[in-house]
Amino acid sequence: MKRVRLALGAMLLAAASSSLLHGQAPAASNPRKPAPAAAVAAPLGIGRPATPAEIAAWDDDVMPDGTGLPRGSGTPSAGAAIFATRCAGCHGKTGKEGPNDVLVGAEPKQGFPFSKDPSLPHTIGNYWPYATTVFDYIRRAMPPDAPGSLSDGDVYNLTAFLLNANELIPADAVIDATSLPKVVMPARPHFVPDSRRR
Repeated sequence: MKRVRLALGAMLLAAASSSLLHGQAPAASNPRKPAPAAAVAAPLGIGRPATPAEIAAWDDDVMPDGTGLPRGSGTPSAGAAIFATRCAGCHGKTGKEGPNDVLVGAEPKQGFPFSKDPSLPHTIGNYWPYATTVFDYIRRAMPPDAPGSLSDGDVYNLTAFLLNANELIPADAVIDATSLPKVVMPARPHFVPDSRRR
C-alpha cells in the first residue's frame, strides 16, 4: 500500500512539474484523486502508468507483527547452503567478512552507542528492531543482481540462517509466519514510535 501511495505522489509531482515546464499553472489537485494517467505521461512523452498487476507484484510489504508474511518455512541449515551460493560473495563466508555490509555480529551487547560511534557496524544482531524486516528486505532487495528472484522458501531459509548466525534463534529452529514475528531482537527497545505531533 505504501508503494501505491508513493507511485500516486510521484505521478502528481510529474504532472505539476510538466505543467510548470510548459508555462501552465498547475490545476488544483486532490491527492486522493490523481490526474488521469494518460495526462501525466503525455507532456514529456516518456514512461507509462503502472498496471494493476505490476503494482500488485510489488505491494508485498511485511509488517513488524508479521502481517504480509507468506506461507512457507525455513531452517538455518537450509539457509546456510543458499547463503554460500547466493550471498557469501558480497557478505563473506559467515556474514562477517564483507566486502559489503556486515550482517552478523552482536557487539556491542550493552547500550545502543551508534550515534556516538558511527563506525560500528549495524548488523542484524545489534541494530535491526524486527526479525520480519530481515525477511522483507531479503525478499525485496536481494540478491542485488536479481532482486525478488528468491522463492519465499529461500527467503525463510536465509532469514533463519542469519538469525541463527546472530545467536537469536537456535540451530534447530524452524521459522514461519507464526514464529518469525515472535523472535525478540535485542535492538527493538531502542526503536520507538515518534510521538511528536505533526
